Amino acid sequence: MKIIIDDKIPYIRGAFEQVAEVVYLPGSKTTHEVVKDADAIITRTRTICNEKLLKDSSVKFIATATIGFDHIDTEYCKKAGIQWTNAPGCNAESVNQYIASALFSWSLKNRTELAGKTIGIVGVGQVGSRVAKTCETIGMKVLLNDPPRERAEGSEKFVSLKTIQQQADIITFHVPLNMSGKDATFHLCNAEFLAGLKKQPLLINSCRGEVFDTEAIKQAWKSGLVSGLIIDCWENEPDLDLELLEMADLGTPHIAGYSKDGKANGTMMSVQAVSRFFNLGLDDWKPSGVEPPENPVIRIDGNQRREYSILAEVILSTYDIENDDNELRNNVANFEKIRGDYPVRREFDSFEIKAMNINRETLEKLRKLGFGII
Repeated sequence: MKIIIDDKIPYIRGAFEQVAEVVYLPGSKTTHEVVKDADAIITRTRTICNEKLLKDSSVKFIATATIGFDHIDTEYCKKAGIQWTNAPGCNAESVNQYIASALFSWSLKNRTELAGKTIGIVGVGQVGSRVAKTCETIGMKVLLNDPPRERAEGSEKFVSLKTIQQQADIITFHVPLNMSGKDATFHLCNAEFLAGLKKQPLLINSCRGEVFDTEAIKQAWKSGLVSGLIIDCWENEPDLDLELLEMADLGTPHIAGYSKDGKANGTMMSVQAVSRFFNLGLDDWKPSGVEPPENPVIRIDGNQRREYSILAEVILSTYDIENDDNELRNNVANFEKIRGDYPVRREFDSFEIKAMNINRETLEKLRKLGFGII
């Protein structure tokens, strides 16, 4: 059998060489001519898997090593008998780390504390659930909005978008991109939504650029309906709106989920899915060679320090979002290159804390966030 693999997928080389013919190509070079005699494709979001690519090919299975799958024409695949899979939750903890860093960076710059603030989480899947746990751990009040889950589980723990509009100091979006239907999310944050805001909140988008209506967001910022913006996902990437970037407190090039852990998880899930489909015997395959953090031990002395300061220092020690913000602003034309050359970032559970003079309650919060304690 023959497998076409996007050559930017990390840690995958060597996975299939004993059981299949493997061709590694940039996503942009994955053409119909290349895939016509392939049995499987393992890809990322930059390869558009539609009729143009797949018609009259021998492709039977597509795995994308990403959470999102809007680059796969699922209706065409269904008609053509092509099965596909994504990697749900593979980088959920990476996005959680991004949000934690973003929140602490924003709070320190604005000399305001997160504890006691109300955050509205729109979309409570694998990412939103982790963000909710983190925000509760650091003392925030959490409002959850997820209509599909509310219909399935009842309304006890969920609130309406209107409640979030009225009560939230911060609103973060973690929804898939649905273009239509009762759970449509395209331009979910639009002029109507923004007009209903009561507390001039900070808005965060780390899910899909098209969830934000760019023009409406800019107008809301100019008119004072929102107090701040943190944006990782942009409409029309990589040609992001430069005026919106100027308005943003923090702007990054769609890298919230780009931890090495998240990438390794996506690769693992894709390899195992292809293995199961074709019975290749790689169902338990795991990637090797994941780079360790540069400084895996965080040494911190809590003597005469408040808990908030300790939490902020530990989280920002694992990932300082301002580095990515500066990189994008200084090299905005290189949006794709910045993503492609993204440096090593490891998640909380790759770090251990050497703690001195820190009370048990604070240490327990650090454990809840995922850190090991020496």
